[in-house]
This record gives sequence, C-alpha cells and structure tokens, in this order.
Amino acid sequence: MDADTSALDDLAAHAHDSHVVVIGGGIGGLVAALECAKVGIRVTLLEEDTALGGAIRTHELAGVRVDLGAEGWATRGGAVRRLVDELGLGGAVVPTAPRAEWIAGLPDGAAPVPAATLRGIPENPWDESVRRIIGWRGAWRAYLDRIRPPLTIGQERSLGKLVRTRMGEAVLERIVAPLSVGGFAIDPDDVDVEAVVPGLNAALTRTGSLAGAVMQLRADRASAAKKGRPADAGLESLDGGMSRLVDALDERLRALEVRIGTGTRVLGVQRAAGQWIIETDAGEDDDPVGPADQIVVATGAADAHRLLGALVPELAEPATTALEVVTLVVRSPALTAAPIATAVYSVPGREGAASVTDSTARWPWMQTAPDVHVLKVSFGGPGTRPATADLDDRAAAALALAEVSAARGVALDGDALLASHRGRYRQPDPVSALGHAERTEAARSAIHGVDGLAVVGAWLAGTGLAQVVPDAAHEAERVRRTALWGSPDERPLT
Repeated sequence: MDADTSALDDLAAHAHDSHVVVIGGGIGGLVAALECAKVGIRVTLLEEDTALGGAIRTHELAGVRVDLGAEGWATRGGAVRRLVDELGLGGAVVPTAPRAEWIAGLPDGAAPVPAATLRGIPENPWDESVRRIIGWRGAWRAYLDRIRPPLTIGQERSLGKLVRTRMGEAVLERIVAPLSVGGFAIDPDDVDVEAVVPGLNAALTRTGSLAGAVMQLRADRASAAKKGRPADAGLESLDGGMSRLVDALDERLRALEVRIGTGTRVLGVQRAAGQWIIETDAGEDDDPVGPADQIVVATGAADAHRLLGALVPELAEPATTALEVVTLVVRSPALTAAPIATAVYSVPGREGAASVTDSTARWPWMQTAPDVHVLKVSFGGPGTRPATADLDDRAAAALALAEVSAARGVALDGDALLASHRGRYRQPDPVSALGHAERTEAARSAIHGVDGLAVVGAWLAGTGLAQVVPDAAHEAERVRRTALWGSPDERPLT
C-alpha cells in the first residue's frame, strides 16, 4: 500500500469518526446533510416538524397536486439542476410556460407588462404598451431621461431612486414597483441596482440615458441568447410537484445511514470540551443525538437566533416581511377563456392582494382537468400588514376569490371554489436587497469565528432554491474539510 492510499484510508476512517448534527430539515439542511454524508461523515438530522422539506410542500387539493411553497427554481448557476440530476430526477424536470404577466390596479384597468423592459424599466416610454400604463404625462416625464445628464458609474445603488430620478414616479409606481413588491416582496427603493440588472449604471453612463441603457442591455442579452448563452435565468420544476425533490433527498440520506429525527425540537446548543451538546425535547432515554463535533444550523432566522444568540452575539436578526398566501382551486370556463396571465401584480398602495399567480398557467404539468385552475393569492408586503391577517380561513378564501375576480376581470363566486389552503410566512429579504451582501459577509465572519459551527438557509443565502442550494453546499464543504483535515481552509490532498 503506498503512502497516498494509506493517507486516504486514514482520512476515510477519520471522517466516519466525526459526527455532524444538522438542525433543520428544509432544503438547506437536507443539502448540507447530503454533502457531509456522501464522504462518509456520520450525520444526524433533526427537524421540529413531522415532515421534511420546510418551504417545499406538495399537497392534494380537490384532486390536484399543488406546491404550497416553492413551485420551482431559477436555473441560474445550475446548482439546483445538478442536485436534481444527482438524485436521478433529471427526467422529471419541466420548464415553465412563457411568462404572461399583467399589472392590476391601473386607472384604465389591468394591462400586460410591457415586453421591452428590464425589471419594469422601459426602453421606450412612448411605446403604446408603456404609455397605456403611465399615461401621456408619465411618458413625457420619462422622456426627460433622454436629455438629462448621465450619472457617474455606481452613483445610485437604489433601483427605486434611480428610476424616480431618471424617469419619474409614474414609471416607478405603475410598472417597477408592482413587479418588485408583488414578485419579491421588497420595495424598489431597497433593491440594489447591480444585483437585479448588472451593468445598468455603466450602460447608463455609456448611452447617456436610462432608456438607452435598457435598450443596450436588452440587445446584449438577445445577442447572447442567439449564441446559446441566455443572460436571464429561466424557471424549472418537477413533474408531479417539488416534494419529489424532498422525497429523493430523504431516500438518499437514509441510504447513506443518516439518522433522521423528525418531530424533534432543539431547545439549545452549547460547546464544551471541543464538542457540541444538543438539548432536545426528547427524553434522555430517547435522545437521538449525542455529542457532535460540528453542527449545521439550518433553521429559519428566529430559531437560529434563539439557538445562537449567546454564542454569536454579533449575529443580527434580519428583517422579514409578513406574508399570507391563499391557494385556491377553482373551476371556471370563463377564466380559461380569458387572456393567459401567469401572474398579475397590483400597484402598491391599495389594500388587498399584492399578486395573483395562476400555477396551472405557469406549469403545464398541473393542467389535469378542464377549466380547473390553481391560483395563489399573496397578501402583505414591505410595511404592509396582510389584509387577511384578522380573518378566519373561510373569510380569507372569500377575499382571495374576490381579489382574483378583480385582478383577472372574471366574476368568480363561491360555487367556483373547489378547495383552498392558507399559509403564513415570514419572508427574509431577497439577495437583491441593498446591503444584503455586506450583512451576509459580516454574519458569516462571526459564525466562522466559532469552531465547528455552520449556518445555512434563506435568511442568510437569500430567498429561492437557486440561492439556498449552492450556499448550503459551500458551507457543507467547510464542514467536510474540517472533518477530514482539521481546517475549513486547507486541503493538503487532491
């Protein structure tokens, strides 16, 4: 046996002697557990709920399989697709239908989102599809962008302030804000320009106007797409629902002998004598944990701060937005006959729904019965309490049905409703939020200062599987390196 083989055998034995406890069975925790277990590390995963998956839940409503949480993932980066392929689900991947998005709450009624825009910023305010939304006065104000001096590169980081300054309130409030608030639950004033439209400030400086910058970037993206390099992320999902991903992860983890404890609440963690002691609500005789060499906290923000507040006092709890999503299953021939709308976003400032999405229009695999639609009605937003907050479930469903009727211009009464479900969420800021990168870097620095600790999840990585999955894999790699070589930063063998 040569020296390298002997060293690798020693590493494998050391990995199995290491014990990692993952706290939280959402997608971040499942990915972290997988990445550790597949190199031979002993892993225990604890989840307070009786089921794994976190925000990924597929349930049957009125005979239709419905994703009540995440419906799919953005294709950018490719990390989620690689995970799906690794789990043998590549053949079940389905793309989203083409976007058909509308804006509701306009003076002249709902209108399609103009095609020639980036994040709602138009390249030509005189285009009829734009002028219909912002009016003649709004179009004249937006046209002033063409004759204003350009900004210097990087001068304005806030998307809202940039649009307001260059094109005026009408463009901001009637196009940009509905897409930002309704689609991502964030005010455009709090959105980082470079995070959502990379290169926009630089293009503005080159072209001399915001409209010119949008035109140039759209042309660049079109050219890249023709060469097989699409700049925009698409969306994908799984035929049959996203719970298939959770089920596949569960199966793989069990095959790798990961100990999974659902229905187990972690009460506290502490580090003593180089190990982690995890206190759960299980009795001492039933304790599934034992001491751990490293822990991965994969919970939501509130639980992470509950567990780590004393250990990492620098860890500031991020702001979250209260949202309620009412999922409706309706049967309506009139809705089928209406113009296709994968999503309708409301102009902010009115009570009611922030958005209405038609899951059956977005995901063709869900179209299982004639005239049956799965609709998701989202309430709440930045600084806005959900209009459903004080309603019981029946009244919330009735309000959601009325909001769909208003947004789609189709009368829907109680007879159309086949089933409903209500979900309440505390959504962290998306990765596009101003200061998100700086806050995450500071949080990671504090976390990495504690031996044997890793933290994953949307509140750090940003919302969406395309953010959470690669972040969890990256943090798990630090855990693996520590287990194998005693340091997260050194890798003496290749």
